[in-house]
Amino acid sequence: IGFFGTRNMGFLHQALIEVLAYAMVLTDNHVFTSGATGTNAAVIRGALRAERPHLLTVVLPQSRSRQPPESQDLLSQVEAVIEMPENDGLPLAAASRLCNADIVARVQQVICFAFHDSALLLETCDEAKAARRVVTLFYLD
Repeated sequence: IGFFGTRNMGFLHQALIEVLAYAMVLTDNHVFTSGATGTNAAVIRGALRAERPHLLTVVLPQSRSRQPPESQDLLSQVEAVIEMPENDGLPLAAASRLCNADIVARVQQVICFAFHDSALLLETCDEAKAARRVVTLFYLD
């Protein structure tokens, strides 16, 4: 299951996402996400809490060293981190687009948390649908 979502969300939404990721891992689903704050951090925390590290993979849009400091501590607890250093010269939005496509290619299902104006996330959901993935989209507004 690929989890995508906005970086900008409140504590309650993050707590709900954390519980959902925890439940998905506890029910033997392999969870893929990226390494940013907000949704991604909540997914990582929830998956780690399930204590099944082999069921969590974090795909970074660029090198680990390019990730924000608040993500570094969390990433240090993840066993399977895939970096994309070839994207270090790209703007973050372009690197994130490539990262999202990589995650979609690895999963059967996508769960996304977005606002109605979250262009990149909505584009990722459209691409996942076109790739015949099951897409569950939660709007936060």
